[in-house]
Amino acid sequence: MEKFKKHWEIQQNWQLIFPLLGILILGYSAFKIANALLCDYGLYAVIPVSIVLYFALLKFTLFLFKKLENKWILDYRWEMIRVFMVFAITGSSSMFVGRPLIKLMGITKDNLNPFIYWVLFIFIGLVFYQILLVFFGWLFGQHKFFWEFEKKMLRRFGFFKD
Repeated sequence: MEKFKKHWEIQQNWQLIFPLLGILILGYSAFKIANALLCDYGLYAVIPVSIVLYFALLKFTLFLFKKLENKWILDYRWEMIRVFMVFAITGSSSMFVGRPLIKLMGITKDNLNPFIYWVLFIFIGLVFYQILLVFFGWLFGQHKFFWEFEKKMLRRFGFFKD
């Protein structure tokens, strides 16, 4: 355990919640992907594929950590897990918010050209993504990181200037 804490630069035991939550979220994601692909085959097929997917996703995530740890300016390595969790929650949440909003406006695939529908859907999801990214960043104690990230993204879109 000490080797794990040293590797992730964990100074206090409460910080272990983020690697634990990261492992649980990764496992849940692997299960959801496997279930979506193999829902007709039952749990006997879904569980082994979930395990394989879990290790593939874990390997990919650790690869991303290694690539981004020098690019992202964070105080401790364990904070990268927190940042990844914010990105995951924000991406899912923006679609959960965008979908009902489009329905509320009366826009469906049936009454609008499918291309226009998807452009609107992505645009609305992207708007909420920007808002939720800063909100969840603040909620997870990474407001400064995500506010800088947001400003950089808005500059690329041409909306924000220093």
